[in-house]
Amino acid sequence: MSDFEDNAFTEGAENYDDFDQADHFSDEEFNEPNNDDEGLNGGDYGQTTSDGRTIINGGDGNTVPANKVTSKQLAIPKEKRNTTPYMTKYERARVLGTRALQISLNAPVLVDIEGESDPLQIAMKELAQRKIPLVIRRYLPDGSYEDWGCDELIIDH
Repeated sequence: MSDFEDNAFTEGAENYDDFDQADHFSDEEFNEPNNDDEGLNGGDYGQTTSDGRTIINGGDGNTVPANKVTSKQLAIPKEKRNTTPYMTKYERARVLGTRALQISLNAPVLVDIEGESDPLQIAMKELAQRKIPLVIRRYLPDGSYEDWGCDELIIDH
């Protein structure tokens, strides 16, 4: 390219036919995989307890033993739980975020909102009053898990 030529801005435009045309792909090749057991909740999407509370997955849960065991066999009863009764800051963040999302999607609020309109502030108020209807599932290294209700955990602010 030269500064003295008239076709300085059109130079090389005649070689466009050297490029291949874009291949056409069908829509079937780009469909998302349909994993009904995986969801926004770490694989526990849609799981609820017998009293109707939603289960929040506390870990990855991918440490299942090689032998086939049902999830009921991996559950640890309440009287034999080993983990701390304190809610961790990660569990607190997950619970507040999940509940704030539910509130923003018009879920029923379980406390008096007193003119509050921010879903996160309402969720924090529900957590302080222990009214959040969620269960935290804590996975252990052997693949078993413990379920803790938000009303059972000690919350440090």
